[in-house]
Amino acid sequence: MSGGCGPEGAPPPPAPARIILVAAVALIDPDGRVLLAQRPEGKSLAGLWEFPGGKVEPGESPETALIRELHEELGIDTWHSCLAPLTFASHAYDDFHLLMPLYACRRWEGIAHPREGQRLAWVRPNDLRSYPMPPADEPLIPILRDWL
Repeated sequence: MSGGCGPEGAPPPPAPARIILVAAVALIDPDGRVLLAQRPEGKSLAGLWEFPGGKVEPGESPETALIRELHEELGIDTWHSCLAPLTFASHAYDDFHLLMPLYACRRWEGIAHPREGQRLAWVRPNDLRSYPMPPADEPLIPILRDWL
């Protein structure tokens, strides 16, 4: 019996050129606001807002990558035990497929400040749609908003 998700015998979509694994985090402050970072000029998707994080390097777990990226990009420190898996995005861009787990984090040390030329904004969950985001990040907004 068919599950109703497509015609039986339909060919699978073509495989993307490569899969990129990027980890992202919703840093949530005591007021329930979420930190967004604006992609700086010179980077792909410049000017769009995103959840902090970055590419998972070979041999890294997504949590280890987030701990490294948060220190490098924002000057804050957190721990594996403070990163709770929340949801993920799977999005086909023109030349790669992005797989991006999103974690929630409410505890860290330090004050987030931009270290790579990006702008930062603490945003209330209901205002997240006011910040233009990359296509992969957009489906995460209602999940995060409902969770908060």
